[in-house]
Amino acid sequence: MKSALFFEDITPQVNQPFSVEGVHQPDELASACGVWISAAGASMLSGGTHQLRDVDCWMWIAAQSGTFTLSNEEGSVQLKPKESCMIPPGTKGLQLVANQEIRLLWLMVSGPLSTMFLQKMGALPRRMMKQGTLPSQLKLAKHIVQAAVRVAAAQDASSAQLQQLLWAMLASHSGQPVAMDAVLSHEIAKVIDAMRKNQYKDSFSLSDMANLSRMPVETFRKRFVSEVGMPPQSYQLFCKMERAKTLLKEGCTVRQAGVEVGMNDPYHFSKTFKNIVGMSPSSYSKTAQQP
Repeated sequence: MKSALFFEDITPQVNQPFSVEGVHQPDELASACGVWISAAGASMLSGGTHQLRDVDCWMWIAAQSGTFTLSNEEGSVQLKPKESCMIPPGTKGLQLVANQEIRLLWLMVSGPLSTMFLQKMGALPRRMMKQGTLPSQLKLAKHIVQAAVRVAAAQDASSAQLQQLLWAMLASHSGQPVAMDAVLSHEIAKVIDAMRKNQYKDSFSLSDMANLSRMPVETFRKRFVSEVGMPPQSYQLFCKMERAKTLLKEGCTVRQAGVEVGMNDPYHFSKTFKNIVGMSPSSYSKTAQQP
């Protein structure tokens, strides 16, 4: 099967990529929305070098297992499990290099509003952007792949489902967790809403969160992980860095952005930002504000 993402491997001894994928032609509703999933897949690759196709749409690639590097003449990004990368349209000569077997999820996002949509998820218009990925986003991506495969086989309600799942990805990234199997409980939703209303300026301790939920600390922690997919303090840190990215794009200095998300020590803020986002806040600010 011809892959929408991969050419044949350029390393002769490496096997062809194994990929389950679907290609989607937008219906009238998706076209009217201005942004849609044009292809999606789940791939398993053996170690080696894999050449990606040059495409004229946005790509979102997330590592499920194994570590790999995406690179071309303009730069490189290394992805570890639970990290993702957004790649702008027109990126040329992209290669994926892995030292061991890897598994990844990938989406292609098209449409006249796709750039605006992906920028809401932290993308930069002219540069590959690495970032952490919430468990809810990985779960949503798996559902998108499944829906894309179904809609490629037969045009049905999966097309509408693809739109729903795409917008759920944005909601999840914006600090609004999306529970795929159940609605968030009132107790957990109350804590998340309190963090969001505070714009992540204060740092809620585990005890603070448990008190808000009116649950014992350990009960709260287990419930949060079960519903959101990650520990509460990890989720809080992720949301802080997303807020910091927005502030930096709006022109805040590194120190100001750190203070606004409750990190008064610029060194600690910069180190945390780089660990989660993949580049220093000063580099991110410079890149994000380029004309």
